[in-house]
Amino acid sequence: MKKQSGFTLIELAIVLVIIGLLLGGVLKGQELINSAKVKNMASDFRNIQVQVYSYQDKFRALPGDDKAATEHVGATAANGDGNGVISGLYNAASGESFEFWQQLRLAGLATGTTDKTAASYTPTNTEGGRIGIQSGSTKSITNMSGSYIVCSEGILGKFAKQLDTTLDDGNTATGSMMATSGTFTATTAATAATSSGTTPTITDTDKYTVCMAF
Repeated sequence: MKKQSGFTLIELAIVLVIIGLLLGGVLKGQELINSAKVKNMASDFRNIQVQVYSYQDKFRALPGDDKAATEHVGATAANGDGNGVISGLYNAASGESFEFWQQLRLAGLATGTTDKTAASYTPTNTEGGRIGIQSGSTKSITNMSGSYIVCSEGILGKFAKQLDTTLDDGNTATGSMMATSGTFTATTAATAATSSGTTPTITDTDKYTVCMAF
């Protein structure tokens, strides 16, 4: 009768070590991917601030609101009313907050298509959520204040908390950066979702709209 042989303890230990190393590599790789996503999202918020100030320095006007946009950046641009306010919600499909991107791009201050009918006209974050800007005088999230407010949609709760720690005070219900799971209109503000306290309302796997005022 043929004797069956099995794995020795040393062989089993080697297999377990290899499996552990593979799992560790996968987890580390996922951690690096998530970290890169948060860095890209943070760059979105920072870059828009720089773009607004660069346009103002160059043309003495606000992108989107520029009443001489056709003169400044080209005949294809739509002129704003020049009242010093970027009118409209960040996710509007028309108006100054929508024209904002075309004027920036025609000025060479942002990348992307200038064709407002293109599906890729509105910029998105690394999660595919829409990014936009609006005036601080337009309703956004309760208790949020600033001259301008940049919002980015569809951000996982775990990323929203990391963004707030990176760019603000670490609490998504206070400071210049807040997150909300609700919606807001030009007349009604949404409620901020908090990540502090004994019962956090920020859920890592849920998606939020994150806004930052400046």
